[in-house]
Amino acid sequence: MAASQHATDLEMVQPGEGRLGHAPADHPPVPRGRVGVLLVNLGTPDATDYWSMRRYLSEFLSDRRVVDYSRWLWQPLLQLVILTRRPFVSGKAYRGIWNQALDESPLLTITREQTEKLAARLEATHGDRIEVAFCMRYGNPSTDSVLRRLQARGCERILVFPLYPQYGSPTTATACDQAFRTLMRLKWQPAIRTVPAYFAHPDYVAALAASVHEAYETADTPPEVLVASYHGVPRRYLDEGDPYYCHCRKTTRLLQERLGWEDAAIETTFQSKFGPEEWVGPATVERVAELAREGRKHIAVISPAFAADCVETLEEIQQEIRDAFLAAGGETFTYVPCLNARDDHIAALAAIADNELAGWLPPATAG
Repeated sequence: MAASQHATDLEMVQPGEGRLGHAPADHPPVPRGRVGVLLVNLGTPDATDYWSMRRYLSEFLSDRRVVDYSRWLWQPLLQLVILTRRPFVSGKAYRGIWNQALDESPLLTITREQTEKLAARLEATHGDRIEVAFCMRYGNPSTDSVLRRLQARGCERILVFPLYPQYGSPTTATACDQAFRTLMRLKWQPAIRTVPAYFAHPDYVAALAASVHEAYETADTPPEVLVASYHGVPRRYLDEGDPYYCHCRKTTRLLQERLGWEDAAIETTFQSKFGPEEWVGPATVERVAELAREGRKHIAVISPAFAADCVETLEEIQQEIRDAFLAAGGETFTYVPCLNARDDHIAALAAIADNELAGWLPPATAG
């Protein structure tokens, strides 16, 4: 009865229409009755030139979730020292992976494709009541602009879906923070839900395992060990209660169990250290070199924390980390791509979204 009544409420005003039955004739149209799903990824510069990179890096590195040093100390160092040089280095890295055909970063291309595929899948089961969109925490399309667009299109309820399987303060938390900042400025706030960490979701783990199987089957030489490389965080984050490190370790364990492998066949490492303090380890770039020196000449690397390939995987792993392994005597380096827009990944995202949308929509029907 409750689901039936809720369905009736949703159908009072069809998506895209605008006038309530009790409103006066001169009331402006108000789209109503839709549910939004907002995928949130880390971010991307608009271009690879110095000023585009500087704007992007300034927004990213000014986020207190990312770098939580005192602003009085950090901002002068960031603006006067780091951002005079870092945009050149980062711009070069992005130019090496840039999608020249669309003049955008691979992360933007892939996130758009994920959004389109997820929208099609959810529409097949829920019809046109759901509006799926994506935004970037840093850069464009911005969280604020896309949230406002969803509301303007009649989304009274919005599911914010950070594309980070493992919860982390510098990733999941800041994505949600930015959505909440928009709510603070809205006169009429939509209802908001956020998707929790999904590192243990069986469909996500199954998709990871399938991607490993496919990479191993096509590798010229079977890898002797799989290195699961996650983006690193300062060690004190773990000490202060951030569960990211533990989520990463558990992801590796669940993947190992799904693959049915022995302990020696898979390792957990962390990449992308920034700044002088101690970070969680071992460091990927150092560990792959050690593996080569230990006689493990054929390895594979996977990045379970990234939902889409980006500069950290396409440039850092496939160039810097690969080079470190080969320079230490390694022979074959197999990169296992991120899950990107694989069908099994989209199915996992749809299953997660369906679970979090419970109560906001009538029961799904096969389509």
